[in-house]
Amino acid sequence: MTERYIGLMSGTSMDGIDAVLVMIDGDELRVEAAISHPWPTARELHELCTPSDNEIDRMGVADNLVAREFAAATHALLAKAGLTPKDIRAIGSHGQTIRHRPQLGFTLQIGNAALLAALTGIDVIADFRTMDMALGGQGAPLVPAFHQALFAKPGALRVVLNLGGIANISVLPGNAGGVYGFDTGPANTLLDGWYRRHQPHGGSYDAGGKWAASGQLIPPLLAKLLAHPYFTAPAPKSTGREMFTLAWLDGELAGSGYAPMDVQRTLQALTCHSIARQLPDRPDAVGASQPKAELFVCGGGAHNAPLLKELASLLPAWRIASTAELGLAPDWVEGAAFAWLAMCFIHRKPGNLPAVTGASRPAVLGALYPAG
Repeated sequence: MTERYIGLMSGTSMDGIDAVLVMIDGDELRVEAAISHPWPTARELHELCTPSDNEIDRMGVADNLVAREFAAATHALLAKAGLTPKDIRAIGSHGQTIRHRPQLGFTLQIGNAALLAALTGIDVIADFRTMDMALGGQGAPLVPAFHQALFAKPGALRVVLNLGGIANISVLPGNAGGVYGFDTGPANTLLDGWYRRHQPHGGSYDAGGKWAASGQLIPPLLAKLLAHPYFTAPAPKSTGREMFTLAWLDGELAGSGYAPMDVQRTLQALTCHSIARQLPDRPDAVGASQPKAELFVCGGGAHNAPLLKELASLLPAWRIASTAELGLAPDWVEGAAFAWLAMCFIHRKPGNLPAVTGASRPAVLGALYPAG
């Protein structure tokens, strides 16, 4: 049976709301329309990611703000597609993560799902992470199950790399039982924060990695940053911007006097080296007679050519390409994933992979907020 779902996603970079309309018919998924809806301001959301005063009141206001902006994105997407709310089976809303503390057993995404349902007239599935955590899991990453369903190729090693605020990988070894994945560490969160601090009039991020490209690598700083214990911690594991903060970076830089653009260049290297070190070994892919393993990139970092070039230099045994080659544009993969997770909820299918999150069993993820 053919059904349409909308996936709504705003990641740790908070660079906009991805709204993705998908058609799902059995195992077939096709993106029919997609938009990126800008935040009017993300300052309040960024501030809520750091413990501070009066958080409950501020979070309540932001909870409704996120819902209203998610609703605006939904209406804009429906207008683009020429559809009405009655054409949509459900919305899968990730919400906006403002705190992820798996070591303490909780994660928090805001975006008042009841208000979103009321404003759109569409049933909303939200709160995808808490059931996995209730079962002892990390609650993240949740996208590997979606990547397995759409991108796996029997007998071939594929890895899907999402370069959002935090980088995560889905390792698809060609058999469903061997899938695993985890957050590798920072992708854009430190790059964006450092850029905004030192280039306050240059936008919210280093477009195309141009500022980083103007700097020089600082090897001692790179080694110091890579010594963070997260990078060598065993999976299952997940992290967020709460761990890799500018305050942490400032502590590592104390007394150094490095030029800001050189730090930016080194933060790019941190992203690339931390990813490369945590990918599965490919000794059998080095020989000329062996096919290369494939790394497919999605997320905002997929548009950062210098970063991808540096990553490729560290991974000569891998062929690196965009998920567009697999039929899904890199900007829309995560939004489509939460549309797919909404479908899983509606049809009572598990949405997590215990081998990824560490949960004790597969589970249906999410909670229903009906529109009527």
